[in-house]
Amino acid sequence: MTQRTEPAEQTQPPEPTQPPEWIQPPESTGSADRTGSPAAPDCLRDRPRPGLLGRLAAKLTKSESELEAEELQHDTDRLGATPISSLADRQTANICGAVRSVTLRPRVNVPALLAELYDGSQALNLVWLGRRSIGGIEPGTFLRVHGRVTHCRGVPTIFNPVYEIVPGRGH
Repeated sequence: MTQRTEPAEQTQPPEPTQPPEWIQPPESTGSADRTGSPAAPDCLRDRPRPGLLGRLAAKLTKSESELEAEELQHDTDRLGATPISSLADRQTANICGAVRSVTLRPRVNVPALLAELYDGSQALNLVWLGRRSIGGIEPGTFLRVHGRVTHCRGVPTIFNPVYEIVPGRGH
């Protein structure tokens, strides 16, 4: 009896196939991460974001004046006012800030009440001509002011501004 042998089938290695989509990592489109939640835009992704510990360390290492300035700038932005540091000469502006000091400048014939307003970026002088005092305007008061800015000796100044006392620091 003769045995007949068939030639053995040659098996070729399987063609490489792509893994299913659910196994593949997502393409970097900037729209979603691996969890499917929206990813931050590229401009924010590159910037390091401090965690809870980083924010706590920043608050503990900043001085009280830096923290106050940061809070004043936040209030100014929230109320839609113009920062004092960005004011141009002869510009009409709405400004918010806290009164730092109040001084009566006695002149020969006309008294002038001077208040220094600080918004966290720079100080501004408010001058009311012919006034010796104004009820409610004292250090620590938060004001919203409107007027035309001039620079006297390099310091931004508003003469006879329209003002509003903002209770509770505008919160």
